Amino acid sequence: MDRLKAQQLHDEILDKVAEYYRLFHAPAQNAPFDPDTGRVNYAGRVFDEKEMVNLADAALEFWLTGGRYTAAFEEKLAAFLGVRYSLMVNSGSSANLLAFFALTSPLLGEKRIKRGDEVITVACAFPTTVAPVIQYGAVPVFVDVQSDTANIDPELLEAAYSPRTRAVMLAHTLGNPFNIKAVKDFCDRRGLFLIEDNCDALGSVYDGKYTGSWGDIGTSSFYPPHHLTMGEGGAVYTSDPLLYKILLSMRDWGRECWCRSGVDNTCGCRFTRQFGQLPVGYDHKYVYSHFGFNLKGTDLQAAVGCAQLDKLADFTAKRKENFRILYEGLKDVGHLEIFRKYPDSDPSWFGFLMTVKESAPFSRNNLTAFLEQHRIQTRNLFAGNLLKHPCFETLTENTDYRVAGKLTNTDRIMNRSFWIGLYPGMSEAKLNYMISRIREFCR
Repeated sequence: MDRLKAQQLHDEILDKVAEYYRLFHAPAQNAPFDPDTGRVNYAGRVFDEKEMVNLADAALEFWLTGGRYTAAFEEKLAAFLGVRYSLMVNSGSSANLLAFFALTSPLLGEKRIKRGDEVITVACAFPTTVAPVIQYGAVPVFVDVQSDTANIDPELLEAAYSPRTRAVMLAHTLGNPFNIKAVKDFCDRRGLFLIEDNCDALGSVYDGKYTGSWGDIGTSSFYPPHHLTMGEGGAVYTSDPLLYKILLSMRDWGRECWCRSGVDNTCGCRFTRQFGQLPVGYDHKYVYSHFGFNLKGTDLQAAVGCAQLDKLADFTAKRKENFRILYEGLKDVGHLEIFRKYPDSDPSWFGFLMTVKESAPFSRNNLTAFLEQHRIQTRNLFAGNLLKHPCFETLTENTDYRVAGKLTNTDRIMNRSFWIGLYPGMSEAKLNYMISRIREFCR
């Protein structure tokens, strides 16, 4: 009888949570935009009662660490991407950290990345695409990007290669896939690992295949502005069984055991095997094959993620439509360049990137200041040129990092480019307001 009463109370709580969403959150999300007072944020959470109900359900269960929602999310994300394995982590930055450090595992033999080895990347990036390389003691090799895609110029890859090169680690800029065919061909020809930082591009497609599924490892972020949100959260994914084993170990303290939280003796030989110089039968749950981390997420986050993942197709369609509206409204503004995609790609756009031409009678900062004054959020393209930031002042070129060629387009983007939002919660009224204000300033 107590179990029946508990179930009734559980269901009543979830019904009340859904009602709370409809009374409190829904009106705010559906409020009409007032161009005289309204603010246009570059991104935001898009959710309904399903996320809140899932979150409350996970809270009532009070498992907290990875549980049934985590397992469901990992399975659904892997199925969506068409990969064999997915692991949830606590952030996109942790996903990049884990993806890179997995490639340093001794289990990879001679192919593993060692300190002093090189990883080709770009400086026009978010710092956590590059930070793990430096934090480990490998050497990032920076090449320039194309000014019209804001992605790596694949023609520069060969010049960046050296006998110490072991991997390429790149992001799909603002959801716009880089030239995956050219980059992957280079990696395959040279026997290099490819990590796709897919944090801004979940749902993007290149040549009929989802970004993040082309390389050896892909990563995602589920911070609120991204394609899905858990508040904080991320994922790594791969189809390689050995890499999955390494990723799982390094995510979970570096342990040898692969049991899920709350489960014992999945392998069936917890007290019978020998590892390293430990005594025979030492508890497998406390054997460590890597110097790892604790990068796990929680079931509360995964519960939100499961509801979000069900909406991903709709989110992607809305991002594409919002990009189309902005493009049609701004393509003829003479002082601006709008970045392009490759013919083989179908982006799930994260933002709408523009560059102020050198011939314009105003600067990027003039335009963004005007937009911010009119309550339109703007963003520069992340670090612009990461090498110009204070964090690089303690590093030595050609020892801690290397630059292959000149970063001309990278500097141009740093000085002249910015982007505005087009997330799924952006109404057409807000899109048209941004178009009208940009056209007004550039007239």
